[in-house]
Amino acid sequence: MDAYDEEPEALSGPDGPAGARRAGGPGTPGEDTGPENPGPGETGGDGAAEPTPRAGLAALSPRYRLVAGGALAVVAAVAAVHLGMVFLSLAPANTVSKRHVKAVEGWVYPEFEQNWKLFAPNPLQQNVAVQVRAQVRSEGGDLRTTGWTDLSAQDGAAIDGNLLPSHTQQNELRRAWDFLGTTHGTDNRPVGVRGALSEQYVRRIVVLRLRRDEDIDRAGTIERVQVRSRTVNVTPPEWSREKVSGDPAYRVLPWWTVTGDETEAGAR
Repeated sequence: MDAYDEEPEALSGPDGPAGARRAGGPGTPGEDTGPENPGPGETGGDGAAEPTPRAGLAALSPRYRLVAGGALAVVAAVAAVHLGMVFLSLAPANTVSKRHVKAVEGWVYPEFEQNWKLFAPNPLQQNVAVQVRAQVRSEGGDLRTTGWTDLSAQDGAAIDGNLLPSHTQQNELRRAWDFLGTTHGTDNRPVGVRGALSEQYVRRIVVLRLRRDEDIDRAGTIERVQVRSRTVNVTPPEWSREKVSGDPAYRVLPWWTVTGDETEAGAR
């Protein structure tokens, strides 16, 4: 007999006869049994894949994403306008800055004012203090002249250590004095209508400041005021060979009579 007939179980294995493995057996060639462990995003079996959670703007609803995008666009637009305005105010005069000078000055002054130019730095090298004294009429009719009050020192004391000083403390008195200086001649007389306006502006400021002094307020009514500036050169650094005078220079203006509307607004 043939060998196949004599030994029928010779080619048989645990899975049955040769060429016929039991269904479900491991490693069966040609059968896709599927991965043993489900990959990322797969749950295996009949479970549905879980979506990856979104973060940032994508986690917002469409309506809130639209609002957030609009807010970012507005902030970016304002920042671009601000940088452009500041650049035009500091850059040398050009066609664009001359054509839009009113818009640039209206945006920059006084909040973002600088005392130097971007391409030609020239910081102040002097300390200028504005001082005032007054003639006060008492209730008994006596006229008394007060001592000099340093208004710039008062502003400096209010700014020192103040994280958010007001623009009034930083700029009001300084700009008023600069305005007066550019509209007056060397003889301290006003030049044109703007000169008279600058005198009135400074006079109102100093009267209002003097009335904050309790001693002057109790003394009587302010009738006249006199303003002066005290200018001292900033001391150069030790390594500099520059020599400057340390003596103060004074610019004393004539006495100004306080008018009725100024007395009502600032005095009594």
